[in-house]
Amino acid sequence: MAAARAPFDLRFDSGRLCLDLLATGGGRLGEEPVERLTGPERLRAWLLGAGVVPPGTPLGGVDAGWLGRFHAARELLQRVVHTEVDGRAADADLERVNALAAIAPPAVLAVRAGDGTLVRTVAAAPDCDALVGRVARDAVELLTDPVARGQLRRCAGETCSLVYLDTSRGRRRRWCSSEVCGNRERVARHRRRAVGGPGRG
Repeated sequence: MAAARAPFDLRFDSGRLCLDLLATGGGRLGEEPVERLTGPERLRAWLLGAGVVPPGTPLGGVDAGWLGRFHAARELLQRVVHTEVDGRAADADLERVNALAAIAPPAVLAVRAGDGTLVRTVAAAPDCDALVGRVARDAVELLTDPVARGQLRRCAGETCSLVYLDTSRGRRRRWCSSEVCGNRERVARHRRRAVGGPGRG
């Protein structure tokens, strides 16, 4: 049985890079928001885990300034994605996303590893703007692709505010994560049955 996920674990199960950034904050409605990007080290771990940069990319320049920029980008993308799921994002917010997306991404090169296989690396240590731009570009691609946009779902968990891409067969995925919100719902259902059980029959 898989170990339960801690509430502050980084998550990479939304189906898109930009949605994985949104999953680093927010979380449960009606409660104090969860903050998973709590410092530069956590941001480095997210950048590598989400595949924003290839493994082994030097990220020594990540500091509190980078963290603030990613928090601001996340807040902007949160507004845009959620309002687009429900209807239509404000033009001013879309202009800001487009401005971020227009920044050139870090150049990625193919190089030989020690065993002769090709691996990805960046031509130079990436700067913050380039990496924020990569995430914003993913949001632009998501929101302008009718198929992908049609797969956007809001988690059915009663207290969850996360958005994910439903690529499941039959488009029947209900939760941002079966391990988190799905498990919470199954436990709640089991408790309701257990409470109602003795009075039956």
